[in-house]
Amino acid sequence: MDTATPAVTVALHDGTSVIASSGQVDARRHGELLLPAVDRVLAEAGTKLDAVTGVVVGVGPGPYTGLRVGLVTAATFGSALSVPVHGVCTLDGIAYAAGQDGLEGPFVVATDARRKEVYWARYEDARTRTGEPAVDRPADIAQAVAGLPVVGAGAVLYPESFPDARGPEHVSAGALAALAAERLAAGQELLEPQPLYLRRPDAQVPKNYKVVTPQ
Repeated sequence: MDTATPAVTVALHDGTSVIASSGQVDARRHGELLLPAVDRVLAEAGTKLDAVTGVVVGVGPGPYTGLRVGLVTAATFGSALSVPVHGVCTLDGIAYAAGQDGLEGPFVVATDARRKEVYWARYEDARTRTGEPAVDRPADIAQAVAGLPVVGAGAVLYPESFPDARGPEHVSAGALAALAAERLAAGQELLEPQPLYLRRPDAQVPKNYKVVTPQ
């Protein structure tokens, strides 16, 4: 599952292929849409939640509110089912899906970070990220990524900085699960299911409280 972007996406994978999947794009309703999506996927696959042997969740980068919905839900399932919970970088999932669609590297993945910024990373190919994800204004990185295809919603939002926009626009849980299964089969360690925020949340506790003296 992944809720790091406006897409609320869930898939069931049997270690070889995706059995069922669901995806809806709604940046404001992650909490409302995620569990019904899980129910739909399980129903489509004709199975129950207790048959799940592991959980994979996108760790972002992404906005604080949406990202934590998927992470908390994944952790809850892991605890209730006593199964491992694995993290995968959301940008890696988008890159892997782009590779499945036929895109060859090098290329860039960029998602919407709001505040007129993008979360982005450079890839040598669909499975190989070069460097850590970052958050920047599109104009500030346009020269550094000039000439490279850019995958994701960030490319669509800022065509003046990323003229060679490619799909997919949003992450797919099916691609995320397939990438995780491939890495696990190869004996690779996946990420801890901890959020990759890259910056502080929009909501902040006020630094200075107004002192009210009782009369």
